[in-house]
Amino acid sequence: MWWGCDYGADSIHNAIKAPRGTCSEEPLFSSLWHIRIENTGDVAVRREYLYDVVDMNTVKIKLDFISGLRDVVLTELARFPEFHVLSGSEGGKERIYVEFTEAFARVRELRSVLHAYLIKHDKRYTPRYIANHKSVLGELITTVVADTKQDFSTFKISCAGSDSPEVRALADYVEHTFGLIEKAEADLKIHIITFGGMWEVGVQITLRPISLREYRAAHMSGSMDPTIAYAMNSLCSLGRANSYLNIFSGSATLLVEAGQCYSNLERLVGFDNDKKRLSLAVQNIKKAGLIKRVNIKGQNIFDKPNLGTFDVITSDLPFGMAISKGENLKGLYQCFIDYCEDALNQHGVLAIYTNEHKLLSEIMARSRFAITKTLRLEFMTNGNAYLHPKLFICTFAPGTTSGRP
Repeated sequence: MWWGCDYGADSIHNAIKAPRGTCSEEPLFSSLWHIRIENTGDVAVRREYLYDVVDMNTVKIKLDFISGLRDVVLTELARFPEFHVLSGSEGGKERIYVEFTEAFARVRELRSVLHAYLIKHDKRYTPRYIANHKSVLGELITTVVADTKQDFSTFKISCAGSDSPEVRALADYVEHTFGLIEKAEADLKIHIITFGGMWEVGVQITLRPISLREYRAAHMSGSMDPTIAYAMNSLCSLGRANSYLNIFSGSATLLVEAGQCYSNLERLVGFDNDKKRLSLAVQNIKKAGLIKRVNIKGQNIFDKPNLGTFDVITSDLPFGMAISKGENLKGLYQCFIDYCEDALNQHGVLAIYTNEHKLLSEIMARSRFAITKTLRLEFMTNGNAYLHPKLFICTFAPGTTSGRP
């Protein structure tokens, strides 16, 4: 009697012939997985993960993030017992490799990560090799699309020579084997890339980037990336705070990330003087289910609104094109620091994000604050220009006090 598995990849389609009462094993994923098939009248399939097999030929999870946030990502990963970062990982400053786990779909819960992929590395994995050994790609696709919480209908292959016969053969394979349609804007994203003499074949685990939050009602130009907002909040000891103020709150990304991650915060307040941003902020706060917890106000920093004092103050400071006509950047930053000296509690934390870090550093040097930590970030904007902003974490300098009791 023939027994088989409908997994959609060449090697998996091979049926296993076995007499009743015996069992057979078909190795998959370069010995990372085994499928055990027992002929007992019904087919029972059991998956076993071989934790002792970890090398460059096995399946891995690759996590991409904004350059500069590596330590934040590692700290977040440490809270997930399912994820084990590969020692000696050649991830560099923008990616980390994690051992494959059956619970790989939990990457969707990571808030510091941009994208997540199932990948394989090998010096042989050129487009020609993959076209002749389609199961290498097929096994990755099978695992991702088997996640029933996602509905993939389209695919795209990103690879140099995308019009070559090899890549076209792979596209035909994916279309006919998995019933997906090839499109430029696709659900299932496949890549075949090379770096340092090594080839990588991979499939994005999620339909959309992990960093694309569901609470975002609409895109606002210049709004803070949610992974940066998460990182900024994670450095503020919010687990021990009761009150939180976000100045220049924009679309409320910092407020929403704080509200969703820290249920202990009793007072969440933000203010901005831009009506369009305030309207979008309210939409995002409602969509995030935080309308009863977050208080958003229309205020101008130069009016020094009296909102009380706070354990944590955060701000994505305006810079560049975000500055209104006739507004003096130096005066704005000075006013902001003066306000924070009065509004921050004595043992509170001030977190600032800006691309104008030289100007901010000069103003901070004359203030009562001490910079305790900085993170230098790097990423490309939608206009293909690189930004190099910094995160500043500050407290009152020793011997100084808050301006308010």
